[in-house]
Order: sequence, then structure tokens, then C-alpha cells
Amino acid sequence: MTSQRKTTKLPISKEEKRVLGATLVGTTVEWYDFFIYANAAAIIFASQYFGPVGEENPQLAQLISYASVGISFLFRPLGAVIAGWIGDRYGRRMVLMLTLGLMGLATTLIGVLPTYATLGVWAPILLLLLRILQGLSAGGEWGGAALMAVEHAPTSRRGLFGAYPQIGVPLGMLLASAILGICSLILSTEQFYSWGWRVPFLVSFVLIFVGYYIRMRVAETPVFKELQESAAQAKTPLRQLFQEDWKTVLKAALSFAGNNAAGYMVTGGFVLGYVTSTHGVSETNMLMLVSVAAAAWVFTTLFAGSISDRIGRRPTYFVGFGFQILWSLPMFLMIDTGNMVLIAIAVLIFTIPIGLTYGPQSAMYSEMFPSRTRLSGVSISYAMGAVLGGAFAPTIAQYLVGATGWVGTVGIYLIFMAIVSGIAVLTIREPRGAPLTPQAEEQARISAQSDTAK
Repeated sequence: MTSQRKTTKLPISKEEKRVLGATLVGTTVEWYDFFIYANAAAIIFASQYFGPVGEENPQLAQLISYASVGISFLFRPLGAVIAGWIGDRYGRRMVLMLTLGLMGLATTLIGVLPTYATLGVWAPILLLLLRILQGLSAGGEWGGAALMAVEHAPTSRRGLFGAYPQIGVPLGMLLASAILGICSLILSTEQFYSWGWRVPFLVSFVLIFVGYYIRMRVAETPVFKELQESAAQAKTPLRQLFQEDWKTVLKAALSFAGNNAAGYMVTGGFVLGYVTSTHGVSETNMLMLVSVAAAAWVFTTLFAGSISDRIGRRPTYFVGFGFQILWSLPMFLMIDTGNMVLIAIAVLIFTIPIGLTYGPQSAMYSEMFPSRTRLSGVSISYAMGAVLGGAFAPTIAQYLVGATGWVGTVGIYLIFMAIVSGIAVLTIREPRGAPLTPQAEEQARISAQSDTAK
């Protein structure tokens, strides 16, 4: 059993490989769906779904398009609440199956949704409703995948195991940007804007079945099995979470906000739209750059998860946010040159701090919350952090540039977000190695009481 492999460095078992594969593939498919929308919002939706606004004010139409990306974030906490209750009561595996199906359905329907020219005002309304469904799904997906990986992991490899669902995010982004880029490359501009952009959305229909099959083959986590056997499950996990651990939820959420703002600003969304519209760089070149950046993010995230097992979660975060503070402003000054080489260097270097502050997250969150309310805790914290960080980051960036005429203000905004998250991490006690199972938690509690009595 994985739970018995405390700090050993044994080779990863067949069962553990299956778990890692399931969290990776399923999360990749889930976030592929999510990022397809973000990329399309940057280059497609302003004209095809918010067209009447764009005829009078293109800047406002693009602002609304970016805002439609952020609206789904507002529903992530609700998705996290629902998924957390299901996962803490009925298991992590069930959450993974339900969220995957919901995301795939919403994405496929976006792929066949008529535009404003055909459906009128109902087109943007239905687009927003489908985006809300994506938000509900994303709110529950991450927590289930994170716990599936970390609760199967040996204690000494929680950071590395937890990095696998994390890299599903950049892999999903890589897949989304690559397929969208290929479509824009092989199709004429007219074909791409007419129907080609829909192809990546429809591909989701096939990918969902792949992810569903792989996740069906994974067993429930040892921690949840022990919860069931010991009858230690919380009857009302949400109420218990906020009664006992609301400060932990707030700290965890704020620790994520800086990373999420940076990720959505740079590797998708704003930079893509800004460079193509302001400097005339081709959409194909930028989509390919986003794909390369996503690939680099995979490696920096894996490295961060692994190194956090050695030096701790907090030190890894501090290095990452420090790097973000130093690089954010120079990065946007390089982007504003319109030189593709400098843009590429700026974005690729920025994947280092993004990876360092994302790789250890699954392990750190899992170690911060007690087993009986853990899925609710990690899911709600992640969803709240996404609302505070990435929800309207592209919209804020668009506003800042419009108001000041200087893209450097976006870099200053990311510096501020990194400082906020760095302070939040400073308030968190180093959680590495914390007990995860009910039995181990009880033993730790008794030991702590004994030490206090002495």
C-alpha cells in the first residue's frame, strides 16, 4: 500500500504510475477545454459574439470578451463547494468522473454554438452560460486530482506526485494553443474565423472519452478508504471547514492569487491579444509561442514539486515569488518592443517563477487541511485564489493599458500580486511531512498534547 511507504525511495509502483497517469491525463483534458475558451476569447469572441459593441468600440468588445473568461471564475467556488461535499462524503474518484463529463459537455456545445449574426443576443447569453458550466467543473476538478495524487504518494515524494495534476494545466494549455495554432496555420484567415476555430472545441468530445476511460481504472485513495473504515468523515464538511479552518482557507487562497494572475496574463489571454492587436504579430506565431511556453512550464512545475520535497514548500514559493517580482516589469517592457525574439525570451523566462509557485501547491494544500474536510478545503482555497488572482487579470490588464497607455503597468500589477501571495506564504507554517491519514493525524495530536504537558 502506498500509505505504508512513508519515506522510502522505492521505485514508483505500477499502481502509483496508474494514479499519476490518471491525474495527468484527466487534468490535461479538463484544462484543454478551459484554455481553448481563453484563447478564443483573445482572438475570436469579441467579433463573433460581442460584435455590435465592437462596431462602436473595439476596445470595449475585447474587454467584455476577456471578462467572459473571468465570469466562470466566480462560479468556481460553487463548483468547489459541491465537489468538496461529494468528495469528502463519497470519494475523490467520483469527483474526477463528474467534473470531466461536465467540462466536456460544455466545451462541445460551445463548438456548435451559433454566433451573434445567426442567433442574436441569445448567442452571447448562451456562451456565458456554457462558460459558467466550465467554471463549475474547474472548481471541483483540481482538488480531486490533487488529492488523488498526493494521498497515494509516499511522504518523501508528495511534492513530486502532486506536481503531476499541476502539469496537466500547462499540458492542457499546450494542447489547446497547439491545436488552435495548427488550425490557423493550415486554414485561410476566412476559413479560420468562419468555422476553423470551432474544431478545437469539438475535439474535446473525443478527448473526454479518453480521460474517462483512464480515470475509471484508478482506485480510491488510501486516505479516503481509511476515513470510511474509521467513520471519521465529516457529516457537514463545509460548515466544519469554516468553523475550524477558515484562516487556513484564506491563507491558502491568497498564496495562489499571485501565481494565477501571472499564469493567465502571460501564457494565455492578455499577452496573446495585446501583441497581435498592438504590434501586428501574427496569431499563428503567438499561439506557437504560447505552446512552447506551456511546454517549458511543464518542466519548471515538475522541478518545483520535486525540489519542494527536499527544501520545503515555503522556500520554493519564496524563490518563485521573488523571481516574479524581479522579472515582471522587464518582461512587459520586452513584450512592448514587438520583437518576436524578445517577446519569446521574456515569456519563456517567466515560466520559471510560474512553475516554482505552482509545482508544490498540491502537496502544500493537502498537508494544510485535516483529512475529514481536506477536499473541501483544497478545492475552495484553489477556487477562491483563482477568483482573486486570474479571474479578471486579463480584464484588469486591458483596462490598465487603456487608462495609462503603458503596458508596464501590467508588470507592476503582477509585482503587487506576488507580494500579496508572498506575505500569505510567510504566515503558513511549513507543512511538509504533515500526517494525512486519520490515524496518523490522531497520533500527531496525542504526541503534541504529550509534549505540551511536559
